[in-house]
Amino acid sequence: MAKKYIILDTETTGTGENDRIIQLGYIVLGEKEVEVQNEFFSSNVPISFGAMEVHGITPEMLEEKPTCIESNSYKRLLELNIPENYIIIHNAPFDLGMLEREGFNTKMKVIDTLRVAKHVLPDEEAHRLQYFRYKMNLYKDEQKEADTLGIVVKAHDAIGDVLILKLLLSKLKDKVALGFPNENSVEKMVDLTNTPILIKSFKFGKYKGKTLQEVATSDAGYLRWMLSGMENLDEDMRYSINSVLGN
Repeated sequence: MAKKYIILDTETTGTGENDRIIQLGYIVLGEKEVEVQNEFFSSNVPISFGAMEVHGITPEMLEEKPTCIESNSYKRLLELNIPENYIIIHNAPFDLGMLEREGFNTKMKVIDTLRVAKHVLPDEEAHRLQYFRYKMNLYKDEQKEADTLGIVVKAHDAIGDVLILKLLLSKLKDKVALGFPNENSVEKMVDLTNTPILIKSFKFGKYKGKTLQEVATSDAGYLRWMLSGMENLDEDMRYSINSVLGN
């Protein structure tokens, strides 16, 4: 069976522990065929106003819609969920975590374009999808891409974001090919997704602009405090601090 690439995004009722998926959008790229899935779902969890502000999905838009697990798009995703396929998401832990609440546990190889971007474009001021949409001029190509695939572009819509993600993926693949010329670019992106990121300098706090190595020399106690005192410390920052402290 030929491998398939599933480029996916979700919209949700919010980002809390009890929130659920209310839109699932994905493009399936096969050897010759392209498949587009885009569906709204009803949910017994109300949409937070903060989430509404981001994606513009209102309760009225979800009336008479199936729940996520009853939907055709979710059932199709289950069919695609085999180890030979690849699932591509920007900030994969969030969307995969949301899918897990619907009983979906991926067997596919995961490419997290957010993590790949942080590896191959470490000096960018941001790594958000919408940032790259403008920084890389992806917005100039999205209408042509949308017309080809029969997709209506709408800001912060799951399938609109998938379209941008498809364009970003091509750019990242080229970057990976340049940086790792002797490796398969797609497999390398899977590898980079699972590789911790070594952060060189602080972008926040009292040592903003200083390298971690400088702070390890001048104020190692601060770094040790970060490890023990900051519960929500980013996993890459934790890895990087441990590296400079020689832990």
